[in-house]
Amino acid sequence: MLRTHTCGQLRAADVGQEVTICGWIDTYRDQGGVLFLDLRDRYGKTQVVFSTNSDPALLELSKSLRQEWVIQVDGKVSARPDGTKNPKLPTGDVEVRTTKLTLLNKSATPPFTPGQRDLPGEDLRLKYRYLDLRRAEMQQTLILRHRIVKEMRDYFDEHQFLEVETPMLGRSTPEGARDYLVPSRVHPGKFYALPQSPQLYKQILMMAGYDRYVQVARCFRDEDLRADRQPEFTQLDVEMSFVTADDVMGIIEGLVERVAKKTLGLDVQLPLPRMTYDEAMERYGHDAPDRRFGLEIVDATDLAAKCDFRVFRAAAEAGERVRGLNAKGAAEKYSRKTIDEITEWVKHDFGCKGMAWFKVEAGGVLASPIAKQFKPEELAEFATRFGAEPGDFIVFIADKFEVTCKALYGLRKKFGVELKLYDPKTMHFSWIVEFPMFAWDEESKTWAAMHHPFTAPRPQDLPMLTNAPGEARAVAYDLVINGSEAGGGTIRIHDQETQSKVFELLGIDEATARERFGFLLDALQFGAPPHGGIALGIDRWIMLFGGLDNIRDCIAFPKTQKAADMMTEAPGTVDTKQLRELSIKLNTP
Repeated sequence: MLRTHTCGQLRAADVGQEVTICGWIDTYRDQGGVLFLDLRDRYGKTQVVFSTNSDPALLELSKSLRQEWVIQVDGKVSARPDGTKNPKLPTGDVEVRTTKLTLLNKSATPPFTPGQRDLPGEDLRLKYRYLDLRRAEMQQTLILRHRIVKEMRDYFDEHQFLEVETPMLGRSTPEGARDYLVPSRVHPGKFYALPQSPQLYKQILMMAGYDRYVQVARCFRDEDLRADRQPEFTQLDVEMSFVTADDVMGIIEGLVERVAKKTLGLDVQLPLPRMTYDEAMERYGHDAPDRRFGLEIVDATDLAAKCDFRVFRAAAEAGERVRGLNAKGAAEKYSRKTIDEITEWVKHDFGCKGMAWFKVEAGGVLASPIAKQFKPEELAEFATRFGAEPGDFIVFIADKFEVTCKALYGLRKKFGVELKLYDPKTMHFSWIVEFPMFAWDEESKTWAAMHHPFTAPRPQDLPMLTNAPGEARAVAYDLVINGSEAGGGTIRIHDQETQSKVFELLGIDEATARERFGFLLDALQFGAPPHGGIALGIDRWIMLFGGLDNIRDCIAFPKTQKAADMMTEAPGTVDTKQLRELSIKLNTP
């Protein structure tokens, strides 16, 4: 070993020891001939001293050192003089007085340093990711990631789950997103697909008798990316046989309780609260609501139907909804100019017709440019419905239900942040259950699966698959943490008849189903047990448990929103010989 100790290891008890430490030069300070360095590795920092009492050659060499050079230091651990100790560092009581210095490697002048206060733009950080990963914040995040994944593995091992690896090269199947395809050299003109998830394989494992499966699985989706999505991601896959939805949710609740306690010291009260999909959409406008704060949606369609304000009444008469939020005490926060900007934002981003509003003045009076279009008794009814008090700011969206959900969800998030309605350090865990089985796709004029094609309907809803598929509810459950979907699962279909009926509703004919899922349909005929499971987004968990805003900060080597690797410059071109071997001819523009 080149070192006897790490840069975060030395303490007052080590004073007098001869040690060797290695690392990167974080900072250096020349104070009247005495040179101080902070030497850094992933364990921490140690102050290193070169004094005028040192060997002249050693002192001269030390003056040539620069940030991010890699060195080895031999020396004696000494107590820092009184008044120079650093209580912010675990090693702040000691320093190493150097007797030998070995230069292990120089560094070019870095475009940024890990310790600088103002970080550069993300593109530069991703291009020089090896420098960015030296930052203490990044290191702590990856350490947290390691610990959470370890706790996950230990927990499931203790509950008799087996970790089974599933193939990375499989068959392309329609699972909701575009596949990443891999051309086959051995089978010209044919392709493998990288897994969007191990869904079919883990169901096959249940049919093979492995009743408790778990896997830390790499998954791939070639889809247009959002800020919190990556083309390749990691999920914890879980599948269980002979279980109900309550059993699956129960095992995950135990995991939540353990990880929260071990990593954050947080006590989570079990069982976690549950809410149906329909209730979540009514109260919060979204199927993954942030329940760290209230500010729930209030429906006023019945009041709108009988009021004189034409916009409200017309929406109600057209079968639309009039819904709103009461931002308590926020009237002074939002000027008329700001309100106009918010109105344009909701119209542009959510496609709604506009936004109505009231400010509540002294005596509970609702004030707004539109107030004169309401009778006093109508305003009083709206004030009562929204619990209006002086200083409140009430906003309304009158539109189709789906539009009101999107707009009010966006407004609720905006108000939550701007009005500081919650402590960002708090955590809230809950379940959303009883999702619709299907959503109607106007473009294809067919039903689309809300989760995936292998989701089982509630037993009482089986007849609806024939006469009212839009009303059928699935045995589905999503884990929500702080307003983010952190996991989603279902009980699976385990009989061929129901599976074939669902395929039919999804527009997958018998021939296509046989071609793409023949192995699954065959397996269902050989004693498939009732089974279900869940997939937890590990990247999302790390972001939420780490209190981070950017999912790319939770991944060692992430892609940009355009699915590019700034460091390696992937994707890149390949030579013509490789393409010929794969029977591929490029049709470049």
